Amino acid sequence: MSVRTTKFHEMKRAGEPIPCITAYDYPTAKLADAAGIPLILVGDSLGNVVLGYDSTTDVTMDDMVRHTQAVVRGARKALIVADMPFMSYQVNSDEAVRNAGRLVQEAGAHAVKLEGGAAVAETVARITSAGIPVLGHLGLTPQSVNQLGGYRVQGRTLPQAQRLLDDAAKLEAAGAFGIVLESVPGLLAQVVTDGLQIPTIGIGAGIGCDGQIQVLHDVLGLSNRIPKHAKQYADLNKIIEQAITAYAGDVRGRKFPTDEHSTEIDVAVMRELQSGASLDH
Repeated sequence: MSVRTTKFHEMKRAGEPIPCITAYDYPTAKLADAAGIPLILVGDSLGNVVLGYDSTTDVTMDDMVRHTQAVVRGARKALIVADMPFMSYQVNSDEAVRNAGRLVQEAGAHAVKLEGGAAVAETVARITSAGIPVLGHLGLTPQSVNQLGGYRVQGRTLPQAQRLLDDAAKLEAAGAFGIVLESVPGLLAQVVTDGLQIPTIGIGAGIGCDGQIQVLHDVLGLSNRIPKHAKQYADLNKIIEQAITAYAGDVRGRKFPTDEHSTEIDVAVMRELQSGASLDH
């Protein structure tokens, strides 16, 4: 049985840190699930790290549905949260509910995530009223990067910090089961966390959040650039490049395939074939 959203409230009350990670396909979701990750996010960051887009704003609902389906097939225990992509919830709450429903009904997600605070609180309330759990997202919101003036830490000024606190309270009141805090000063994230009954999940927001989330490709060393907030636990870029280079070298040197990797055929069949005899008898 999959982890339920109530599990994360229990973990917050118990002071148990919540490890979360992104995944975008079947094999990585299967590995994350086997590692005991309780929450897997199918992030719209797939646009940057998997699909080669310049930003998350290029990701479509069809992209999110297809990748969420793959992750759901790979993970049997984790709660699967699917990002609502740019313009899938900003037009009006009716369209937001419809798109959230598509991610649950068609893609198999257990919950959805959307960015913003007070401006989307009514939308969050509508989606949760429809029976779909919502994970909020405050601080650096990548879908608004053009408005924010780039990928910058948020909440450093008094107005920004106060707005973050207010937005968090509004999301909790609207029914969000948790909030991602991205690129927020650690002390501010701690204040937000302490003021909420629901858990916070940090990414570049310090140790004081109830949980942490990272992009899988950053953790595995598959990204071209590792952001400051990430820790690289492996260097798969180097390992994969070495493996492919070795494979190509073996092919060019006729060292692969060998008899070990080939299939045999009955000698009598080969004799008939080589003698020109018909095999249709």
